[in-house]
Amino acid sequence: MTAPLTIVGTGMAGIGLLRQLRSLDAERSVTLITADSGDDYAKPLLSTGFAKRLPPERLATRSALEVADQLGAVVRTRTRIDTIDPATRLLHIGEERLPFGELVLATGAAPAVPFAIPDAVAARVFSINDLDDYRAFHAALETLGRPARVAIVGAGLVGCEFANDLVAGGHAVSLVAPESAPLPRLLPEPLGRALGEAFAEAGMTLALGHGLERLEEAGGDIGVIIDGASVIEADLVLVATGLRPRVGLARAAGLDVGPTGIQVDRYLATSVPGIHALGDVACVDGVNAMYVQPLQAGAKALAHTLTGTPTEVRYGAWPVLVKTALLPVVALPPLRTPARWRIEGEGRDLAAYAEDQDERLIGFALTGGCVRRKVELARAAPPLLG
Repeated sequence: MTAPLTIVGTGMAGIGLLRQLRSLDAERSVTLITADSGDDYAKPLLSTGFAKRLPPERLATRSALEVADQLGAVVRTRTRIDTIDPATRLLHIGEERLPFGELVLATGAAPAVPFAIPDAVAARVFSINDLDDYRAFHAALETLGRPARVAIVGAGLVGCEFANDLVAGGHAVSLVAPESAPLPRLLPEPLGRALGEAFAEAGMTLALGHGLERLEEAGGDIGVIIDGASVIEADLVLVATGLRPRVGLARAAGLDVGPTGIQVDRYLATSVPGIHALGDVACVDGVNAMYVQPLQAGAKALAHTLTGTPTEVRYGAWPVLVKTALLPVVALPPLRTPARWRIEGEGRDLAAYAEDQDERLIGFALTGGCVRRKVELARAAPPLLG
């Protein structure tokens, strides 16, 4: 008899794995445990909903009850696991001891907030990383009853996508970051500057190249103090300063954990037999790619492994499509520092090629009209995880 399976997390990784598993095995006993609502939704939609003025219920495709019914699983929502005991194969949930046969950790990543948030403004400072977060921020916008002044701290992928979305939704956005141009991890600076110009033309205030010193209450507003002098006044603050894999449970259970996630092999197996990790929390053979396509590839491979056909996960040369309609951006960031970036194009239609010492393509970045070259260049680039 196949051992019961427990999946911790009901994001795209956890529910995606269950969906793949059910295509191979309709009978296996599966329990999903999540600390949130357990609704099934596509996470990339979180940063497109404000422009479309979508309420949270429009983003969810299925409730936790519907997931349980349609995919034949037990789904436990609003449930936090205190500890995992690999020796006894028990999950500690308060006073409850829940046995598991095989275990998959799909706990995702949590927003990293590298500064203190004063109590006086904490109720108006947000991060958006799941549907519950979207609900909270959406409610704050609705409570204002007018277009909001939103200060976004962080100009990476999440910060730029929400900045584009909120400006398109009619809100006044200020983008604050210490880097000199947006998307510093995806784009060489000339392409980042092109995106910044498009943002500025749309009415966004750019406070780039400035470190955030503190937040403070300022006469009913939030004062965003940068470099000890300038003050941006905002109704709400959205923190988008990166994500950290949620590895606390794994570390406490004695699993091998590194700075980029739970360490797993190509079969997504952790250092403890019978426990796997999937999605944003998993560092696969040294690679943690927090994007949809690697997550989906992992879910498909792990479903085969868990149903008796051990299958290694492989990642192709999958570029990141950034949801910034003000200036389309596609990037395949190189896994190692390139010897050079070779940049072609004019205006905001730019193509940047990351090359190694032998002038071989190891990554690329495209803006504007050049994004149409993404398929051609992806075919020429090395896979993320071959």
